[in-house]
Formats: sequence, structure tokens, C-alpha cells
Amino acid sequence: MDTGTHIVMGIALGSMATLDPIVAQDPMLAEAILIGTLAGSQAPDLDTILKLKNNAKYIRNHRGITHSIPAVFLWPLLISGIIYYFYPEVNWLHLWMWTFIAVILHVFVDIFNAYGTQALRPFTKKWVALGLINTFDPFIFVMHIVGIAAVFAGTHPGYTFLLIYIILAGYYIVRFRQQLNIKEAVHKLIPDVEEIIIVPTIRYNEWHLAITAKKYFYVARAKYGKISILDTFEKCPVPNTPIIEAAKKDDNLSAFLSFSPVYHWEVNEYSNHYEVRFTDLRYRSKGYYPFVAVVQLDLDLNIVSSYTGWIFSEGKLRKKLELIPN
Repeated sequence: MDTGTHIVMGIALGSMATLDPIVAQDPMLAEAILIGTLAGSQAPDLDTILKLKNNAKYIRNHRGITHSIPAVFLWPLLISGIIYYFYPEVNWLHLWMWTFIAVILHVFVDIFNAYGTQALRPFTKKWVALGLINTFDPFIFVMHIVGIAAVFAGTHPGYTFLLIYIILAGYYIVRFRQQLNIKEAVHKLIPDVEEIIIVPTIRYNEWHLAITAKKYFYVARAKYGKISILDTFEKCPVPNTPIIEAAKKDDNLSAFLSFSPVYHWEVNEYSNHYEVRFTDLRYRSKGYYPFVAVVQLDLDLNIVSSYTGWIFSEGKLRKKLELIPN
């Protein structure tokens, strides 16, 4: 989820902690737990700082080790330990427990995005992405804001957010049923489907689809349950040519391939260089595919420049490639 939603979820958990009898009778513990749930709801995204280094590091590592099984246990220990240093008289076990719940909830809700997480590390580096909820879901965010407003108006914080989370659980069930209906409609439209990747959008009734069939990749849209095919790409395995193999040595392309499950590739030859481009098919926006990896090589197959990340025009992509040093 986005940073704003994780913040309001931290507030929600800090509020629900007041249902804990030990917390309810200790205002100082309640304060410490609110700090812990806010920190715990943000901690797994500390790897966002990698974006300051380069996109390749960010793409390869974001929602990776910081969302892993060991991290889920280490974050609460670290956060509660630091808070306990400043609040030595509070019940550390309950402080740790609610901080632990905040970290668990962060990783759990991220699994429902199309981006996903490597939540099963160290057992596997496979990305777990259920494609049920958009990174920013207006309904989820607004429900939290309603809850916060209700608490300020005088309602019981614990029961207020308990009710809201029951409603949100129902919302997830509704979204799951929507997704099942979309998959059923796709199978009726394209009988030889092998895989369907569903990307929820910010609009409740609109979803992006990347469909893998026996001979083709289909990019489609589901709107109010109706499936529309937008683009079709012939399904061609990436060849082991010298140009492709040389391009794969580039960090940007390597990071892209470690993350993207469905893509279109092409190799273009110019008078003085080659260009290898991989395009992620999950994120079509207004007729453009913004998530790409591009590698330019000279005629001797030396990497001249490269880029991976989100780019929304060909002109901006050219500028990015020019800015990368040879």
C-alpha cells in the first residue's frame, strides 16, 4: 500500500490496542504502543531509500528482505526495544505484541497489491502478488479517515476501528469475488489461457489484465465485468543471441527481469548501435507501457547506456539514456 494508507493503519492499530485491558488502564503504555504501531506500519518500507541510489537497486530489493519472514520478527524487536528505552515503566510484552501486529499487517496488505512482496523469503524469492487491491485504494483510505474523525468526535477508538476493520474484511471478500468473475470471463473469451495477471486500478470497477495464452500475450481491460482486448503480442521466447546475452549483463535489465513476470522484448539495430528493450505488459496507461528496461550497446556489444523504471514518454526516456555515463 502507499505510505499514507500505512500511516492511517498504524493509527488504527494503536486505537484498537485500547481494547487490550492492560493497555486500557495504562495511558503511558497506550502512548508507547501508538508510537510502535506507527513505526511498525512504516518500517518494512525503509528500503525505499534505495531509490536514492538507482532504480535497479530499488526494483531488485524493494519489498524484498525488509518484508521477509525474518524481518517480520526483527522489526518489532528493534522498534519496541528503542521505544522501551524511552518508556521503561511500560509493559514491554504488550508493546512488542502490538508493534508486531503492525508489521505483520503492513506485509499482509502489500501481498494483495499487483506489485506484491517477497514475503516468503528466505524459503523462496518468488514475488507474492494477489492483484486484489490497488496500491492506493480510496475506499480503504477514506474508511480510516472516517474512523479517525469519529474518534476525535468522541467515539471509543478501539470499537470504532474494530467495526471499520470488519467492514474492510468484507470489502476484501467482495474484491476477491470480482477477481474470480474476471478470470472466469477471460477463460470464456480466450480458451487457451495459461496465466492471468490482474492489476487493480484506482477505479473500483476497472482492472488491467496481462494474459498469457499458448501463442500470444494479450493486454486487456476489465470494466464493469466486460473484457476488452487492447493489444496482442506474439509469444516469442527470448533468444540466446550475442546481443541479448550482452544486454543481460547490464544491472538495469537484470533487475527488470528479476521482477517482471510478463514482458515483450525487441532488438533494434541502428547505424552505430543496438538497442534492446523489454516492456512490462502489466501497466498499460493511456496506450503507453511506462515500465521498461532499455539497454544500448555499441557495435562491439559494449554497453553504452541503460535505464529501467517508470517513464511516460519516449522523449523523457531518451533524456534518461543520455544522462547515464558511458
